[in-house]
Amino acid sequence: MIFLDQMDRRPIYEQIVEKMSELMIRGALSENSPLPSVRNLAAELSINPNTVQRAYIELEREGYIYSVKGKGSFVSPLDDIRDRKCEELLSEIRADIGKAVQAGIKEEELIAEVRDIYSQAKGEKEYD
Repeated sequence: MIFLDQMDRRPIYEQIVEKMSELMIRGALSENSPLPSVRNLAAELSINPNTVQRAYIELEREGYIYSVKGKGSFVSPLDDIRDRKCEELLSEIRADIGKAVQAGIKEEELIAEVRDIYSQAKGEKEYD
């Protein structure tokens, strides 16, 4: 389910947060489905349970999961997760567009670049 990169400079809990949130956004973890217990995931990944607990706390803080006392942690509704992720990404894009405008990039150039990047991300080829 989750593969950790020991060469990654980020803390392990951040890698867990990133990978689990990606699985949720892609729908690989369906809404309201239970997550592995802290102990089980820690054993599976051969890491300290406190690291998994920290990742789960962060996932809950960010709204990706919710906890039920005595039952465990569960995936939040996917629409909420996707909406939150889209708003986060759009906020980053707004900031980057502001930087591009300050750098003097013309609107036409910026739009053309965005279209090209979007096409590449979708795996489409541009035919001009």
